Amino acid sequence: MFAAERRQLILEMVRANGAVSLRELARVVQTSEVTVRRDVRALEAEGLLDRRHGGAVLPGGFTRESGFPQKSHLATAEKTAIADLAANFVEEGEAIVVGAGTTTQELARRLARVPGLTVVTNSLLVAQALAHANRVEVVMTGGTLRGSNYALVGSGAEQSLQGLRVSRAFLSGSGLTAERGLSTSNMLSASVDRALVQAAAEVVVLADHTKLGTDTMFQTVPTDVITRLVTDEPPTHDDRAQTELQALADQGVQIAVAGASGSQGGDEVPARRAARSVPGPRRAAPAGLRSAVLGEPVPGAERGRVADLRRR
Repeated sequence: MFAAERRQLILEMVRANGAVSLRELARVVQTSEVTVRRDVRALEAEGLLDRRHGGAVLPGGFTRESGFPQKSHLATAEKTAIADLAANFVEEGEAIVVGAGTTTQELARRLARVPGLTVVTNSLLVAQALAHANRVEVVMTGGTLRGSNYALVGSGAEQSLQGLRVSRAFLSGSGLTAERGLSTSNMLSASVDRALVQAAAEVVVLADHTKLGTDTMFQTVPTDVITRLVTDEPPTHDDRAQTELQALADQGVQIAVAGASGSQGGDEVPARRAARSVPGPRRAAPAGLRSAVLGEPVPGAERGRVADLRRR
């Protein structure tokens, strides 16, 4: 395929989806990521698209948010790996909150197998994924439906979360940086996510490598509030993602990387996929952590222990 044909196809994919990862572009045009990156730079120079960490977006992507149909086709393999690993941090009998997003939807599908679980969510897609799980109780917030991501937002959603206390919040977003933390492009979504964070003793962020180093308009979770990041293994040439991971670890965020080929040292993480962690300073865990909804203890909610795995 000639360069002009490749670039036209890349441009059509970005226009159709709003944002596309380099991996996906390389797969579709049947060439290497190095070649695709060169094409993306050329298209950016012409003002036809913007480069984002690990992918390409339409011009003005800093403020633009892709809808669910577009997001659901981005980094699908990475989201699957992240969801597989993140599910291991959820214990039987626990009470958690799960925010809106395509990655959290993947997580919810795996949580259907956790007995005695209580899941509070503002996402219709998360609730749908758990609707037929016999031993999982689903509690939905109130609020106004935001059709682009099938989430309940607004004052009704935020008020319904007042007085709630759970062990962990699982959130996704549009971007993640060590300097600013998790962010999103929509003000209403950001406000509800902040309310979800307030209800949880720990915050677990699910973000694939394409979101690392990306900053969007509205901050949802500052870096010093994030307990753990679950992400996928960045490409070896992606220095920016690797640097961002280390910067997050240096600020005390526990990093769990899904999709690694193996690990050395430490205890094995009981997951279908191998995992590693990025070393960094440890934070003190909250004393006497218990999982509860509206202040009522939920049995069997002791925090899971996953040993740090040394960087390969």
